[in-house]
Amino acid sequence: MPRILDYNGRDADRTVTVASIVAHRNAVPPLTQVTASTADEAAAAEAAGIEMVVCLSDSVPQVREGSSRVFVTAAIDFSGAVSDDDLLGTAYTALSSGADAVITARRLEAVRRIADEDIPVMGHLGFVPKKSTLYGGVRAVGKTADEAIRLWDQFRRLEDAGAFAVECELIPEAVMREIGKRTGLVTISLGSGRHADVMFLFMSDICGESPRQPRHARAYGDLSALHEQVRNARVEALCAYREDVLAGNYPGEMEIAAIEDEELAGFVERIRYGDA
Repeated sequence: MPRILDYNGRDADRTVTVASIVAHRNAVPPLTQVTASTADEAAAAEAAGIEMVVCLSDSVPQVREGSSRVFVTAAIDFSGAVSDDDLLGTAYTALSSGADAVITARRLEAVRRIADEDIPVMGHLGFVPKKSTLYGGVRAVGKTADEAIRLWDQFRRLEDAGAFAVECELIPEAVMREIGKRTGLVTISLGSGRHADVMFLFMSDICGESPRQPRHARAYGDLSALHEQVRNARVEALCAYREDVLAGNYPGEMEIAAIEDEELAGFVERIRYGDA
């Protein structure tokens, strides 16, 4: 496991580095990436051998608390950073909190501004959820020759802006394969098929927590059912507690503190005559 100095100058071990991710381009098998927003999720990702996680920039401290080793990318897209300088400031804050890279779907000038400071930056192409109205809804991007050409041009311009990697969301697999042969960017597939350098899924989809499973996702667990069991068990416990209170069964002898009879008598005697 490579040893680095983080952005605070501290020794750290990482599952992968920017250099090793770039060197992994076109290698088999691909690296794996998931989302994480809590210490528990980050710890689970590390325990499972997941190399990379993505989180909102505000969640970096919690994620890093759960794992000091996974490669953490901080998303800084649409959370209040407006100007290029705002984005750069948010990026520095995320790096100081333990992130290894940042990702943004903002304009190329913003990517260039961040990359010019030698901050590892990823872009986001294909379907960008928060821009879905531009595509007419949730759909794959690049399904016509004209649209695929425009997408390829975006890849080239993103690479020229200084990004080292790109999240590729809902791009037809065959288009992704052809782009992957030609781009120098590390490609991260979210619903864009098998021909990418990194496979990416949301942890909630993998663990079976999402109320609506995307077509590209696969559930490997059923945490939704377990959460329902927990909710039901919580209500049952609370109902039983209230019933015992109403029936006078709580608290019982095992749940109260006692005082010796002579001590109690002395206490009562003293307060009876005002000698408290």
